[in-house]
Amino acid sequence: MALKLLFILFGVVLVLWGKYRMKTDDAFVGKTQKRKNLFNLLVHGQASGIGQFLSGILCIIIGIVALFIK
Repeated sequence: MALKLLFILFGVVLVLWGKYRMKTDDAFVGKTQKRKNLFNLLVHGQASGIGQFLSGILCIIIGIVALFIK
């Protein structure tokens, strides 16, 4: 039970960190922040802000599902 809640908490941290990275990251290509974030996702993968944000959402979903499955 505690490990599942810790997994959900880790997902929340990833979501918050991903939101922060999406607002502050810079890239070589792209005029708008949205395009810079998409370029960073293509180049850096999960290490980009969008990648961390999506991974956090996935962690939260998996943690919630794991709470209901024994």
